[in-house]
Amino acid sequence: MSTSFAMELRQDVIRELQETAQQLRVDSVRSTAAASSGHPTSSMSAADLMAVLIARHLHYDFATPRAPGNDHLILSKGHASPLYYAMLRAVGAIGEDELLRYRTVGSRLEGHPTPRLPWVDVATGSLGQGLPIGVGLAMTGKSLDRLPYRVWVLCGDSELTEGSVWEAAEQASYSRLDNLTLIADINRLGQRGPTRHGWDTGAYAARFRAFGWHTVEIDGHDIAEIDEAFADAVRHAGEPTVILARTRKGRGVSAVEDKEGMHGKPVPDAAEAIRELGGIRDIRVAVAPPAPAPVTLPRARSAATWRPPAYQPGKMVATRIAFGQALAALGDVRPEVVALDGEVSDSTCSGFFERAHPDRFFQFYIAEQQLVAAAVGMQIRGWIPFAATLAAFFTRAYDFIRMAAVSRASIRLCGSDSGVSIGQDGPSQMALEDLAAFRAVHGSTVLCPCDANQTAWLTGAMADISGVSYLRTCRADTPVIYQPGERFEVGGSRVLRSAPDDQVTLVAAGTTVHEALAAADLLAEDGISARVIDAYSVKPIDAVALRAAAAQTGRIVTAEDHWPEGGLGDAVLSAVAADARPLAVRKVAVRSMPGSATPDEQLQLAGIDTGAIASAAAELVNGRDG
Repeated sequence: MSTSFAMELRQDVIRELQETAQQLRVDSVRSTAAASSGHPTSSMSAADLMAVLIARHLHYDFATPRAPGNDHLILSKGHASPLYYAMLRAVGAIGEDELLRYRTVGSRLEGHPTPRLPWVDVATGSLGQGLPIGVGLAMTGKSLDRLPYRVWVLCGDSELTEGSVWEAAEQASYSRLDNLTLIADINRLGQRGPTRHGWDTGAYAARFRAFGWHTVEIDGHDIAEIDEAFADAVRHAGEPTVILARTRKGRGVSAVEDKEGMHGKPVPDAAEAIRELGGIRDIRVAVAPPAPAPVTLPRARSAATWRPPAYQPGKMVATRIAFGQALAALGDVRPEVVALDGEVSDSTCSGFFERAHPDRFFQFYIAEQQLVAAAVGMQIRGWIPFAATLAAFFTRAYDFIRMAAVSRASIRLCGSDSGVSIGQDGPSQMALEDLAAFRAVHGSTVLCPCDANQTAWLTGAMADISGVSYLRTCRADTPVIYQPGERFEVGGSRVLRSAPDDQVTLVAAGTTVHEALAAADLLAEDGISARVIDAYSVKPIDAVALRAAAAQTGRIVTAEDHWPEGGLGDAVLSAVAADARPLAVRKVAVRSMPGSATPDEQLQLAGIDTGAIASAAAELVNGRDG
């Protein structure tokens, strides 16, 4: 560690920063004592680090949280929220009264920070997510915004065991994100005891250096060392920087400092702890403003202004191809749209976007957690990310998807090659849980188109959907049944066959729509009139159309290329559950583990083909349980 910069830091400045750090500790103790819960000891270990950051190196206008030049601070160790809220009081963003309402009903100061506070970019608390999202933000600054803001991420040592951290470490180095600094609070103690490497910062440094990072090891309670480390991170070009700071959990309070068993608990005697820390202070920190920066984000345009690709009815086109072509066309008129890939752009067909808009296409290779995290990071700055991979692989990133909803993030995810209809690849490649998984995400939108024109229109519609939205596409070519340019409302459906004397309703989505249409023809040959509904919007589902069909036919058969749990069938049942009229329902779904077979064989073996749908409907009409 060079000492030249440290020597320039006057002793009076060091004392001021030490006092600020003590205020952060005292306020962490006070807020958790008032709430009778929280994590003061995890906050106290990083107080010196954050005091120096806000007073000397952060550039941020707290009066204008969305100022384009603002730095970004992500508290990856979200349980240290008392520290973050103490920082907000120190900079004058919140008052003491609000600080002491921590963790109470109606308070913005939740147990883990969320964007209910305007200064919080993303919700944290699920460990291992801050750095991957920070990578997405840093990539945005470098390649999209082209602004000099810096991304700072504070993490704990326990979360450095998460695989997502190392996906992010590789991406950050590969992308040469020298605008990214990770501050690792190495306080030795996790939730249930010591961490794997304790205070061995060298072990962590070796790992980060192997990933191509600039590493700095410091005493995390030495103000001069901290200050120089931050300055070194800003100066260092060409690589991301990690500052590995040895700290002591519960620093400054003898009853809890470096003591096991104190994680997630208020200090035993708050009054004594505050006395030991030097008492309550009212220091105000003047944070340096960001450099003036232009708003570089292109002005958003309405999806209604674009013309989706057109496919002629009767042609055979895979919905995944329509997605890729529509996304590329959308990029022509929506300059804020970006595409993210997990090394499968030939399968998802996002390669069409890459060829048309290479400057807005980002490759994350086989790292689905980083893929979704980067989408979350990019939308913070107002970009419209579409992230695509094979539908089955989104399960790797499900916690990031869940947390995206907590973050109130708007991201668009496309899962291709869904269901058994992919054919010979076998069950490891078949998404049979995706509809259930995405339906369970708070505020999500789940779309399952059946033809190319429908897919193209819905791809454009997704650009203006808030929250987490998911588009399910298929590998196999399917018939185009809708007219070019036909509009499809989110939350709507299409009645494809209908007659006054319908005896049963067939509800399908995606691949099974075509099977249901063929099944209706088979049933007609036996004198059974079947209504067919294309429920392309699985969530929100068209409850009005479904209830009307239930009332008029008294019988519903749902057909889906998905397990029976949580998918289209359960969505339909939820929609009609409040109707008091008698209704017979049969779910046609995949019920046995698939193997390898051709796509047509897969549908037949899974019991979701034309014959299976027709048989289920006939059994209901004829009053047989099957």
